[in-house]
Amino acid sequence: MSAKEPWTKRRAQRREPGETSSSGAPSQGRPMNAEHRCDRCGAQAYVLALLPSRRELLFCAHHYRQHAPALATVAVDIQDETERLARREWPALRS
Repeated sequence: MSAKEPWTKRRAQRREPGETSSSGAPSQGRPMNAEHRCDRCGAQAYVLALLPSRRELLFCAHHYRQHAPALATVAVDIQDETERLARREWPALRS
């Protein structure tokens, strides 16, 4: 997949049943993992934004920082897990 493909096409190709709750809200209890990919660049996603249309957008930390001001005005809910990127979380640095 190239970065020029629309995010909706990439998102539809990898959507799994039960990915959201029946209300369409992101499942806050389930953390994102390596299977969740940024809709813009394909890197691991750490932020899920739920739009009023109940569409979900996934962002890596870089693209979330880039689009955060606009998302804050339109998103119904934002699940931000960027704190997981802290150096203390890196496996190689654990004692």
